[in-house]
Amino acid sequence: MGSVSILNSEQFDKEVIQDGSVTLVDFYADWCGPCKMVAPVLEQLKEDYEGKANVVKLNADEEPEVLAKYGVRGLPTLMVFKNGEPVDVTVGAQPYKALKALLEKHA
Repeated sequence: MGSVSILNSEQFDKEVIQDGSVTLVDFYADWCGPCKMVAPVLEQLKEDYEGKANVVKLNADEEPEVLAKYGVRGLPTLMVFKNGEPVDVTVGAQPYKALKALLEKHA
């Protein structure tokens, strides 16, 4: 079990947009308290959805152009991508059950 990968914009294009599989992207920042609260939930989801869906993170401070492209205004923003397109989104720290339900709709 590895930890959730942190992608840069180039990796985001390759692993989320071009790959096409179901991916939960956590747009986060190191200074964001709620982002830290959701981190263990993401680790659990990554483990539980191994082979069914990907779970990755993108640092908002380092990749502002990606945030702008997808209209991310609050952190954490958790966005589900499928076939390279955003299909669902939630903003703010969410419990495991809520994020699992979000993924279940698309995985």
